Amino acid sequence: MLKIYNTLSRKKEEFKPLKDKQVSFYQCGPTVYWTQHIGNLRAMVLADLIKRSQEYLGYDVKFARNYTDVGHMTSDDDEGEDKMEVASKREKLDPKEIADKYIKTFEDDIKELNCEDPNFKPRATEYISQMIEMVQELLKKGFAYTADLAIYFDISKFENYTKLSKQDLSKNISDAGRGEVSDSNKKNSADFAVWYFKAGAHENALQTWPSPFVSPLVENGEGFPGWHLECSAMNKAIFGPTIDMHMGGIEHIPVHHTNEIAQSEAANGKEFVRYWMHNEHLTVDGGKMSKSQGTAYSLAEIKAKGFNPMVLRYFFMQAHYRSKQNFTLEALESAQTALNNLKEKILEFKADGYGKIIESSKKNFTEAIEDDFNIPQVLAIVWDLVKSKESGKDIYATLMEFDKVLGLSLDQIREEKIPQEVVDLAKERLAARSEKNWAESDRLRNEIGKLGYEIEDLKEGYKLKRK
Repeated sequence: MLKIYNTLSRKKEEFKPLKDKQVSFYQCGPTVYWTQHIGNLRAMVLADLIKRSQEYLGYDVKFARNYTDVGHMTSDDDEGEDKMEVASKREKLDPKEIADKYIKTFEDDIKELNCEDPNFKPRATEYISQMIEMVQELLKKGFAYTADLAIYFDISKFENYTKLSKQDLSKNISDAGRGEVSDSNKKNSADFAVWYFKAGAHENALQTWPSPFVSPLVENGEGFPGWHLECSAMNKAIFGPTIDMHMGGIEHIPVHHTNEIAQSEAANGKEFVRYWMHNEHLTVDGGKMSKSQGTAYSLAEIKAKGFNPMVLRYFFMQAHYRSKQNFTLEALESAQTALNNLKEKILEFKADGYGKIIESSKKNFTEAIEDDFNIPQVLAIVWDLVKSKESGKDIYATLMEFDKVLGLSLDQIREEKIPQEVVDLAKERLAARSEKNWAESDRLRNEIGKLGYEIEDLKEGYKLKRK
């Protein structure tokens, strides 16, 4: 029985999708104005592990992850500039070129992290007509109203607006950063925009569309959608009014996801999401990731430090999706050592051939993923198996079965050819040790280390392996 922690109820619930063994799963994707840092990439790997887990359990998962390429302000509410336009000015490219550039970077990164491609990858700018239709429905039902600068959702008309965040409305407003009201005709400071007019602070907006909405300041209702509206409209277009699972970062709970629920359920008259899932943050050296402090690492920067992207995937698997995880280079080195050790053992087991799956281990594995996708427990089961006295060929077969969820490409592991330069240094070191020249031996060990390898002394000879 699969159980999922539902943020809406704040407890684990038995998973019952709308349709038997069929799952509609939506994840809030990136705003494509910049290279995504490893905290955002962690969220993508976690969703991939969840999707793989459900498929392993026999579910047919239809997975959507969007690209926000318009309407996301520099703050997560209704204030500031559109992030896409900030990037457009910074790089002297039009917004579509910015989106194309950073979508490619993002997709290259998650491919290197071995994340499977979603079934749907909608761009917000491709669903403008559906967004306009949703705004029309909100106006028709009295949940939205027209002001000078935008059309706003009236939160006072939606019962239990904070049912996801469980906050007092005053606290919710404070967290949303909506203390100042820039539109004089806005009824409540917490009302959020579903459609911005090309007026006021947005009169020079680069991405706008005509609409049927009547504005006192612009012709043809010209403007662009609000960020919160986009996920609601794309979800409905792809899956219908109700979806099984919606995943995003915990920072989305009080504002973005709260607003998604309000506008979706107001417009459609149906429950929007059955299971809300939220992943915790990745910190760096115990603090928040920061571009200015150089701690918002990109995957390219991790690779430049000598780490394979699959080491980062393994590192992400060491913490539960609902737990904070602290990134340090030392922790990544430990993950690299663990993954290398696992690969070595797999090569040993592989030499024995392919056996049968060990059912007791598979049972423990299945129970772990059924318990709210407990991937750290899965890793513990993997290592218990590796250290067990089961036959090598059966361990190998079972690990290949587990890798359907882990996604570490364990079947592709091949014995690595050690560069001749490293082999020559190892031979020199063996000679130095036989002469008891310990200083030279240590120097050569360091040289081998600089080339990315470590040497283990054996009773007879040595063993080389990549760090």
